[in-house]
Formats: sequence, structure tokens, C-alpha cells
Amino acid sequence: MRAFIRVEDAVYVGLGTLLAAMAVALLVAVAISFAHTLLADTLPGHAVQLLDRLLLILMIVEILYTVQVSFSEHALVPEPFLIVGLIATIRRLLVLTAEFARLVESNTAAFRAAMLELGLLTVMIVALVVSLVVLKRNTAHGS
Repeated sequence: MRAFIRVEDAVYVGLGTLLAAMAVALLVAVAISFAHTLLADTLPGHAVQLLDRLLLILMIVEILYTVQVSFSEHALVPEPFLIVGLIATIRRLLVLTAEFARLVESNTAAFRAAMLELGLLTVMIVALVVSLVVLKRNTAHGS
């Protein structure tokens, strides 16, 4: 049994190290990309892409936090997973709404698909927020 715990710890440490390295590498890449777009005076055209990458980094950091909590408590805690899901959903919602003008001009099928996705993302955000509120209330009453 103790060997399994050591293996689990090694996997968490390896996973955390890889996630941290990925977050730092992405942060450097976004900073370089930001500098290039700023110097080329093309920031408005690349703002959505930069925002998407920044939110991806935020998601990776939240996943890293989830790994840290799982490592320290040797249990899966639901709150960090809900937060990662919320960030991912908001990330997609922001990118979709930023691309909305292009979708309106493209065609009716793409616009309808985007509207459907927008509705589903909204429902997911509400469900995740309600889940977080319920979880917080249950945790507060259980303490």
C-alpha cells in the first residue's frame, strides 16, 4: 500500500513539473507574441488570440493547483475541477463572442452553430457556478 502512495506522489510531482514548465513556456511565448504585435501595431487584430492563450495559461495554473491539492490531501477535491471547467467555458465563450462579427458575415449555418454553442456555454457556466455555490455552502455547513 505504501508503494502505491509513493508512485502516486511521483506521478503528481512529475505532472506538476510538466504543467509548471508548460505554463512558463506558454507565458514566455505569449509575452514574445505580445511584443511582436505591439511593435508591428497589429494588437487589435491579434487581441483575441492573445487573450485565448492567456486564459489557457490560467487554466493550466488552475490544473496545477488541482494537482497540488490532490498531492497534499491524497484525495480528489471537487472545487478546483469546477473552477478549471468554469475557466475553460468562459475562455471558449470569450473567444466565440470575439469571433462573432466574422461568423455573422460568413453564413447562416455557422452563425446558428455559434448561437447554439453560445447557449450551451451559458448553461454550462450557470451550472458550474451553481455547483460551486452549493459546494461552498455544504463545506461551510460541514465545518
